[in-house]
Amino acid sequence: MADKDNQFMRKMSSKHLVTLSLGGVIGTGIFLSSGYLIQEAGAIGTIIAYVVGGFLATLVMMCLGELSVYHPNTASLHLYASKYIHPSLGFTVAWLYWLTWTVALGSQFITMGVCLQKWFPQTPIWVWCAVFSVLILLLNMLDIKIFSVSEFWMSLTKIVALGIFIILGAMAITGLLPSHASSAPLFTNLVSNGVFPHGVGAVFIVLLSANFAFSGTELIGVAAGETSHPEKNIPKAIKSTLFLLITLFIGTIVVIGALIPGSSKILTESPFVSILQNIGIPYASDIMNFIIFIAILSGANSGLYAASRMLWSLSEDGTLPKVFSKLSKNGLPIYGLLLTLAGGLLSLFSSIYAESTVYLALVSISGFAVVAVWLSIGISQLRFRKVFLASHPLSDLTYRTPGYPVVPWLVIILCVVSMIGIYFDPNQRIALYFGIPFTLVSIIVYQVFYRRRTHDISTLAD
Repeated sequence: MADKDNQFMRKMSSKHLVTLSLGGVIGTGIFLSSGYLIQEAGAIGTIIAYVVGGFLATLVMMCLGELSVYHPNTASLHLYASKYIHPSLGFTVAWLYWLTWTVALGSQFITMGVCLQKWFPQTPIWVWCAVFSVLILLLNMLDIKIFSVSEFWMSLTKIVALGIFIILGAMAITGLLPSHASSAPLFTNLVSNGVFPHGVGAVFIVLLSANFAFSGTELIGVAAGETSHPEKNIPKAIKSTLFLLITLFIGTIVVIGALIPGSSKILTESPFVSILQNIGIPYASDIMNFIIFIAILSGANSGLYAASRMLWSLSEDGTLPKVFSKLSKNGLPIYGLLLTLAGGLLSLFSSIYAESTVYLALVSISGFAVVAVWLSIGISQLRFRKVFLASHPLSDLTYRTPGYPVVPWLVIILCVVSMIGIYFDPNQRIALYFGIPFTLVSIIVYQVFYRRRTHDISTLAD
């Protein structure tokens, strides 16, 4: 790994890990797509989907917790897959994960520009894209403490916003707070069109989206190498993150489903704004526009962080030029940050000039990557425990995955089922058409060009 004069600084605490993970997870999905999911599968079906998605995320994080506490390395997802599965798969996982966050940057820049055009209609979107590029680059390259603090406050804003929305919604549901739409509807709207209005099959399709909604929780593992006292802070961060996410996500779905009938067009337009307006909250549209802007900015901030660490890890492993493993005096991978930002801007341009070709392929691969990365975590943990027990007593593990080997096997099975499910959803099937070939090409590229050049990572724990 990096030499003593070129190491990441361990400045992140448990709260920073939580907010980093939440920054990557709480984005436009819950704010802009939740109403659409309810309309597709019904409120009960969507709640079930989010419960299952949260269950899978919990299993994945249990596996990642054992790995990252024992091996608290930066960009660890790549390293675990390399050591415990195969170096070519670690190489593939790193590029899949880098692509996921980098492609997202392009759409996030545009969406943030659209948000601000609501207030500044005369300013072109490209100007805002340039401003946001510089802003998140500065937040990431000045000091890890600056990054952590900025992400803490942005994530806190999203958590508080969803928490207040759930509280106000609950008061409207029970009649404690008057609503212009209806008086104390309780939970009748949850089943107003039937428990599964479009059949159980619709729930299965929504389940895929619910799984993706929890992607980003694994950022805790990516940041393990920059965390102080990882043996204490990582397990604590995992528990706090999962509790907050499951509570906020399911609570939000319950409120929207209870206050807006499943047949209402508002579900696919602006359910948050509509509910707040009916309760009597002034400037509801502006408030939600601000929250969505913060959510996207936070996601871009976290994404640039995660992707740059993947480039650093690839460089450390010998599959990228050594310049990308050089750290600044503040312990930050400047060149990785710059290349990732450049990739995000290229993604932005491809979404404008090659939307149906290049950009479609990139988005499809990044969608496939979420399941692939989680699958690699389950397999890595399963194999790690076997290797560990061959030379160590189980008591040497500070944090142990509960229910081993059932938990990692459940992760593997559920991820494989999710991949199969992608094929049966016409809107997401293309992710397999691009994702599987990309994976195969990455493995071949590694075997041909890098198999004899990569570093020995057998001393990962040292």
